[in-house]
Amino acid sequence: MNLIWASILIPVVTAAVIAVANARAARSLAAVGSLASLGALAAFAWQFPAWSTGAVHPEPCGCAWLSSINATLGVGFDSVSLMLALLEAFLIPICVIGSWTAISERQREYYGWFMLLHASILLAFAARDVLLFYVGYEFTLVPLLFIIAIWGGPERRQAAHKLFLYTFLGSLFFLGSILFVGWQHHASTGLWSWDMGTLSTFASARLPANTQYWLFAALLAGFAVKVPLFPVHTWLPLAHNQAPTAGSVILAGTLLKLGTYGIFRLALPMAPEGGAALAVLASVLCTVAVVYAALICWVQTDAKKLVAYSSVSHLGICMLGLFALNPVGAQGSVLYMINHGLSTGALFLLIGMAYERYHVKDMDQIGGLAKRMPVWAFFMVFFTMSSIGLPGLNGFVGEYLCLFGAYIATGDASTGYPGLLGPGFALVAGTGLILGAMYMLLLVGRYVFGPLREPRDDAHAKHGHDGAHAHDGGHDGGHGDLTGREVGLLVPLALVCLFIGVYPKPMLQAIGPVVERTLAPYPAAVERTLKSQPQAAEAVQADSKEDDRG
Repeated sequence: MNLIWASILIPVVTAAVIAVANARAARSLAAVGSLASLGALAAFAWQFPAWSTGAVHPEPCGCAWLSSINATLGVGFDSVSLMLALLEAFLIPICVIGSWTAISERQREYYGWFMLLHASILLAFAARDVLLFYVGYEFTLVPLLFIIAIWGGPERRQAAHKLFLYTFLGSLFFLGSILFVGWQHHASTGLWSWDMGTLSTFASARLPANTQYWLFAALLAGFAVKVPLFPVHTWLPLAHNQAPTAGSVILAGTLLKLGTYGIFRLALPMAPEGGAALAVLASVLCTVAVVYAALICWVQTDAKKLVAYSSVSHLGICMLGLFALNPVGAQGSVLYMINHGLSTGALFLLIGMAYERYHVKDMDQIGGLAKRMPVWAFFMVFFTMSSIGLPGLNGFVGEYLCLFGAYIATGDASTGYPGLLGPGFALVAGTGLILGAMYMLLLVGRYVFGPLREPRDDAHAKHGHDGAHAHDGGHDGGHGDLTGREVGLLVPLALVCLFIGVYPKPMLQAIGPVVERTLAPYPAAVERTLKSQPQAAEAVQADSKEDDRG
């Protein structure tokens, strides 16, 4: 446990030191602090004893935080939350070092806010007390708001306001839901408890089906904003497009995953009756998001906005895997969370590197950069292939499992996990993969290859984040190719993507037990939902008669 708190508190201490240190030392202090946090978490992961069991380690036993209601500072990881925390700790040093030449104004504030953002995300993934999870989950909004509002693009304030309003209002649904469950637990047992496992067990076993329906709906409404799920996704493209490069990387890499993680960690286990009843509706929204966002990407000319909309489409597939309500889809969904953070984060980083050199993202004004930056072009093509799910790279495994999980989620109970979706959902979502390949290859064709198009020299004065806070123009290589520092940031990302694509077995084995524990109540809940639907009930009876005749 000491290593968990060390990984969380090191960035907090680093932010405090940065606040009183010399401005020139801020970036070095942030790099050291982020690497130290990664080291502490990696040391915990190295000795983590529950990779194959799905158990939480250490057992929640945190000291009292709000003793009157028995709220604790309990932290611990299972294999899923630990992998997501490792993704966060892995990306933060890349974001910090990647900002060295991009940020020249108010460096102490910038790196201090990044350290606090890092600490709050780790706290959310590590928390085993739902109130503590809420603190980490909600506090991420504060640093991100300042990072976008101060160092963002020309529309940064509009983006920051929209981000705040959407995510804050969504969080109210989440807060109201957990307070309701805690109050119900106290009313039933006479004891206050905010432990995730305790409240999940209580809610799934003791709350009536109608109450679980509304509980799941409220939790889904709260977390859907953070995912973001259609139709509450409209804040994301603007936030991505206006955020500084590192802000976009961490937003895509791990902040969005707090929404998907919240549904996996709280909504699904707390309200299985509601999850089964609302799975079809949620899946319809997911498939709409997949196709709708992919079509928007197809007509984009802004490279960063294109990748931003692609996140809406990709996370629709990720959520579809969860709502398949079987281990295949859920394993794919968790793996997709990690893969999306790696590949999309890398694409934002690469677009940011080109933006540092040209201060233009519009593909009508810039393109054919392979002629000027062949090393950059190699990584751009590599991570594009990862994003569209090329077999052998990380994106393929998660996408395949999500779609296959939806495909087999039929009324047939022979798999042990009857479902409510089926081939139709998988087919519609699968068209999103085809569209995804088309718009990403169009991006590569225009932005990377083709005739060289460069903006006029005065573009540096016309573009940029704004006059007061624009990049300093002091990037490492003029209009030249990537520097050693930039290559050093991209190589680890590429190696991890390649490893997961070639050998995903260890990660899937680690994810499996946690998924099975989370979905344990769902076969019975789905059967009850199927029986409540006349047409589905007839199909189930027909299948059972055929089995009897066989």
